[in-house]
Amino acid sequence: MTGDEAVVTTTTDRGVAVVSLRGDIDEEHAPALARAFATAAATGRARTVVDLSCTRFADSSVLHALFDAQRAHRAAGAVLVLAGPLHSAVRRLFEVTGAASAFRMADSLEAALTS
Repeated sequence: MTGDEAVVTTTTDRGVAVVSLRGDIDEEHAPALARAFATAAATGRARTVVDLSCTRFADSSVLHALFDAQRAHRAAGAVLVLAGPLHSAVRRLFEVTGAASAFRMADSLEAALTS
């Protein structure tokens, strides 16, 4: 991979768990994604935001991890919100698979934190 290496980080902003993905995220990052999403779901917070605004590419393994995270959050009584804006390749993943309608999405991290 050239440029910035892919990174998955978890922080807290205004009492909301924020999982941020940066770079090109694929199946190699699935274990880190699963850990980050499981940790976020287990915090007992009412909401987790997944910041996809700095993700240039995501494959079906990322989509699978997002669906798993959504199920875990629902089971915990929490909401999972995906924040953009989405880069074209990531937007295309949601469009081609029809998955966009399955997720709560926000145009920005700020909107996701306050919606």
